[in-house]
Amino acid sequence: MMRKANIFIMLTAVAVTLTACGNRNGDVKLTRFQNSGEGPDEFTILPTKPLQSPDSYNNLPAPNPGGVNLVDQNPEAEGIEALGGNAAVLSRGVSANETGLINHVRREGVTPGIRQTLAKEDREVRRKHGRVNILRIGPVDDYTTAYKRQWLDADAERQRLQRRGIATPSAPPPE
Repeated sequence: MMRKANIFIMLTAVAVTLTACGNRNGDVKLTRFQNSGEGPDEFTILPTKPLQSPDSYNNLPAPNPGGVNLVDQNPEAEGIEALGGNAAVLSRGVSANETGLINHVRREGVTPGIRQTLAKEDREVRRKHGRVNILRIGPVDDYTTAYKRQWLDADAERQRLQRRGIATPSAPPPE
């Protein structure tokens, strides 16, 4: 009888171990969202502008499957127009007015391929952290625990700057 219990415990341990090691080659998701209802997922529904008859059917753009549609939302352009700006600036690239700012930002040099480097580092952090939290018990946000060491302490930075005599006029008063 004792032998059967030992075999059962060993098989259970092997099953748990194999389950925990499975699917670790894929992308580790640190933040998990779940659709808990039976209804539609409201984030998959994209609102569009109302359909209108064009002034001229001859001036309509050619069909572009998978491309931009005339009734698609463009929140960035609509926000610029709502604030009195010109949305055409989004498609023209860097203006002459912004060249000085870009040169000032680049004065210390730029790292080529920084986006790819950061993506690689992020994958590594998520992969390493994904191995730690194998059981995933409870509603834990793994993103917070994985990146907690990289968070900046705004209060400590404000104190450091003030000790050096650097004014921090936009900082809130200490608590």
